[in-house]
Amino acid sequence: MATKMWHELGAAAFEPSAIDDETRQVNDLIEQTLAAFPALHTRTDVPEIRREREEGKGPFPPLQISPNATVREVPGRGGSVKLRVFAHPDPRGVYLHIHGGGWTLGAAHQQDPLLEVLRDAAGVTVVSVEYRLAPEHPYPAGPDDCEDAALWLLDNAKREFGSDRLLIGGESAGAHLSAVTLIRLRDRNGTTGFAGANLVYGCYDLAFTPSVARWGERNLILSTPIVEWFADHFVPRARRGEPDVSPIHADLRNLPPALFSVGTMDPLLDDSLFMHGRWLAAGNAAELAIFPGGIHAFNAFPTALGRASNELQIAFCNRLLG
Repeated sequence: MATKMWHELGAAAFEPSAIDDETRQVNDLIEQTLAAFPALHTRTDVPEIRREREEGKGPFPPLQISPNATVREVPGRGGSVKLRVFAHPDPRGVYLHIHGGGWTLGAAHQQDPLLEVLRDAAGVTVVSVEYRLAPEHPYPAGPDDCEDAALWLLDNAKREFGSDRLLIGGESAGAHLSAVTLIRLRDRNGTTGFAGANLVYGCYDLAFTPSVARWGERNLILSTPIVEWFADHFVPRARRGEPDVSPIHADLRNLPPALFSVGTMDPLLDDSLFMHGRWLAAGNAAELAIFPGGIHAFNAFPTALGRASNELQIAFCNRLLG
């Protein structure tokens, strides 16, 4: 069965019959692999989990780290912020990337292959933020670092990288932090300064949308208790309805065009459905791409579904850059 997205299937995109055989098989394999190890929400050793991820142990695949990136530091309110840069020799724009990992895990170098493809296919210099992680650095440390990186780019992108045409994007917590960054820039500077946002299976309501709250224990990268585990590390429960924490509750007017991408087997499905609707209702341009059977982080796997999502994201960037 060829890969099809929601705009080709309509409501049928949410039916099990819309999931192609390859996606179904990969999802089963991932679920079986994860079941052989303790679920994240049962663990308390965050530094050890990070180490396992770096070393490709447990459920984590080996990292592919590129030798082609450079690292520089820029000033931030919490100290210097490291930026991992994939420079393009003649960029049409600069893409500010914010990695995922539930505000607790992840690193700027853990998406190197995808970011190099983005650089080459969209003709952009990619700048990925090494923001501070919870629980050692809870809210607002991570959002502050991302905002500081964006502010630095607004002032320095043309001189440092050859273009002041800016895009922003990220996956999961990175999509959340991208949205928060845009809202902060608009509120504190009068304009975002960014031409578009590529928001991939983000978490936009830390008080939980229905799809997160109702998902349960099934572990397909995420589950209800795993999302709770991440959120508990990041921010106290009493603050989760604040717009700077849950951007779905923010005033979303005067924000740039956005592409929201999500799979139907992702507990965060409703976050993208709802945020897309609110983005449009606020008067902004927005696109929604729903991938049948896509789990959380599905585009990181070498499947037709993952490739379709990555190609759509690149096409979105290319359209914005002209």
